[in-house]
Amino acid sequence: MKMSELFDPEPRTWGLRGDPYLWRALREHLSGADMPGSADNVATKLHAAFGELVGLDLASDPASSVHREQFAHGGMSSGMVSLDAWRQRLIPMLVERARTIIG
Repeated sequence: MKMSELFDPEPRTWGLRGDPYLWRALREHLSGADMPGSADNVATKLHAAFGELVGLDLASDPASSVHREQFAHGGMSSGMVSLDAWRQRLIPMLVERARTIIG
């Protein structure tokens, strides 16, 4: 099983306008990665991939949001990524999906 399978379905709600584009970029980035054997290893891979795409460490950066041009596709908050949403809801959702799959 590949890590990218964790990303379907997409969440119904996001933090900011850049979040769905980051979600899709993460799915693509992890499309060739095999699912690790534990939820902790999944979390580690997700955090590493997030860092590669966004350019910061989600665990240690204190900001609540960040602008990234590659996720800008129009609108007032275009390109804004909610770090709080990723910390509190989106990464935990993906880890929980992995936990369900791994067993």
